[in-house]
Amino acid sequence: MNKARVVISGGGTGGHLYPALVLAETLRSKAPGIEILHIGSRREAERRIMAAQGIPFEALPVEGLAGGGWKTLRGSALLPGAFLKSWRLLRRFRPGLVVGVGGFSSGPVVWLADRMGIPTLIMESNVKPGFTNRRLARRADKAVLAFEATLASFPGNGVLLGNPVRPEFTALPEKHRDGRLAVLVFGGSQGSRVLNRAMAAALPLLAGLSDRLKIAHQTGRAGLLETRWGYTQSDFADAVVEAYFDDMPARFGWADLIVARAGATTCAELIAARKASLLVPFAGAAEGHQAANAAALRDAGGADVIEEPGLTPRRLAERIRSFLSHPEALTAMENRLAPLAHPNAAERIADLCLELMAGEKKE
Repeated sequence: MNKARVVISGGGTGGHLYPALVLAETLRSKAPGIEILHIGSRREAERRIMAAQGIPFEALPVEGLAGGGWKTLRGSALLPGAFLKSWRLLRRFRPGLVVGVGGFSSGPVVWLADRMGIPTLIMESNVKPGFTNRRLARRADKAVLAFEATLASFPGNGVLLGNPVRPEFTALPEKHRDGRLAVLVFGGSQGSRVLNRAMAAALPLLAGLSDRLKIAHQTGRAGLLETRWGYTQSDFADAVVEAYFDDMPARFGWADLIVARAGATTCAELIAARKASLLVPFAGAAEGHQAANAAALRDAGGADVIEEPGLTPRRLAERIRSFLSHPEALTAMENRLAPLAHPNAAERIADLCLELMAGEKKE
């Protein structure tokens, strides 16, 4: 076992990858020379993202088990190969720590690391723990959590440190309002057809407000042309509509209101940036975890929520009009996010990683 090496495993969505990237960069800054290997799924986006950051990447032949039916059967059939490759990678790399950031690809790696006596840490960024992390709960030495409500699922090893986000989100200056409302709309890195279509259909109901209402909309690649066409037919032809924003922290800084899904990373970024939001949790999210995330922000007074079945263009337009007329509500929501924040989460998690690496090998 080499205490200067760390395996970070997990993936499947940006919500798992971005915390992994932030943690990797923080570990590198705290321990120059540390070697990091990311083990993820076979989705090409993961390999591309890690390569851009100079992080070696290995893909497992693995798919999710949750969902039942054919999906569970297929995922189960792939598991032996995933365990075999995980064992070979751990034997070859000999890490001093294995970190699971969630997602089905972290399961075999963390489970085997525990069996091999390698210290383990898992990160659970949602209010409701995911399928994989629930099954790893008793095997991990530490479980890093983002919400206090999640502690009950990890008795004995849970620690409330927050979800690591890019430092640019925590360094945003306070937004000074000038009578206009800047709205940022996005549905995650892949976009959201539901949000795209609801927003495009709401534009005619916001007619006459283009001088006071400014919009930037990240559509995802698949929804770009359809959504952009909707904007060109409205009073908001000057809106910024792109498939993907590379400068998301700057977009957060520009926005007064963010209309988004309620994935773990999105919620963590909203909290870190102190941004008021209108959240539409993805109805198909596993076990309703996005609804639970959105409820946590709403119950704190830091977000408004429209459940997906109740999302209509009229309701969306009414909420936007209300925030335009009552900017003080946005300020109140921003202030109420403070108790949910975990300053320096990445640094504190990295310190915990180094502490585990410095300990003795598990029995």
